[in-house]
Amino acid sequence: MKKVLVAIDYNPSAEKVAKKGLELAIAMNAEALLLHVISDLNYYITDRYDPIMGFDGFMNQEYLLENPVQNLNQESENYLKSIKKHLKNESIKTVTLEGDAADSIIEYVEKEKIDYIVMGSHSKGFLEDIFMGSVTQKVLHHSTIPLLIVSTKK
Repeated sequence: MKKVLVAIDYNPSAEKVAKKGLELAIAMNAEALLLHVISDLNYYITDRYDPIMGFDGFMNQEYLLENPVQNLNQESENYLKSIKKHLKNESIKTVTLEGDAADSIIEYVEKEKIDYIVMGSHSKGFLEDIFMGSVTQKVLHHSTIPLLIVSTKK
């Protein structure tokens, strides 16, 4: 195993997923890659979530609305760098992609020859998963490499 991809979303539980992913990479003496996929701008411009995954002070909504894609890419990179700093490991590589989250993860895994994926699973209800789908479920069903799913239940 040479590369461990840790895919995180906008949720504050991303910190737990990142920690578990880094622990796995270290245990396997593998390179850790931290990935965030920007798939829906609405997640970042609502009051429901702190703009970037539970970390304060990244951007305000006016800044985001000026040039949404460019500014969100920059803020996502800033967020990933903050996670890297928080984990006290500067060797972690960071990647921000745009598009459907599951498809982007699967394509990136194939392109970069990733050996292992680490993702979180939110505690959504059964019916919610049926109607909304799940990024983790889709990656699980389409991936040909091992996937560690970190429970983010409270």
